[in-house]
Amino acid sequence: MLWIVLIVVAVLVIFVVVLYNKLVRLRNRVDEAWAQIDVQLRRRYDLIPNLVETVKGYAAHERATLEAVTAARGAAQSLNASGASPAAIAQAEGALTNALRGLLAVAEAYPDLKANQNFGQLQEELTTTENKISFARQHYNDSVRQNNTAVETIPTSFVAPLAKVGKRDYFELDPTDPSRNPVQVQF
Repeated sequence: MLWIVLIVVAVLVIFVVVLYNKLVRLRNRVDEAWAQIDVQLRRRYDLIPNLVETVKGYAAHERATLEAVTAARGAAQSLNASGASPAAIAQAEGALTNALRGLLAVAEAYPDLKANQNFGQLQEELTTTENKISFARQHYNDSVRQNNTAVETIPTSFVAPLAKVGKRDYFELDPTDPSRNPVQVQF
């Protein structure tokens, strides 16, 4: 009888350890996915000043658009650096995306600017970075979904507090955010 009890206890301990390790792996996957988003956001923050400076030379009278991009970049960068929630960062990034759309729409009105090789390279790098951000966000949200499912389902929900693993926020834009609307440029 003692052997049966010991075997049952051992199986339960192994089961809890396996669940604990699963939760820790999921938490680390979410953290790694967030780090990938952070890398791409920092890359975008680094590209924006160069893009703004290039546009300044051609479209000096578009000061409001340039200032909007610079302000949105600063707000998004400071929120990201402060360790704000993914929801808050997503909102700031949405505003930045909207400002960048306005900047690129303004650039369409200047054929010399569009023909500028430096602007073209910066625009291509920014487009590539935006795609990487999108993929990183998708990977992060997939990791969050797996983490949240494990935290909310039985039996891992019993072990989650022991592993200090909780639900995480998705990185998504607010559906009412103006950055989801098409850019309208008026001259």
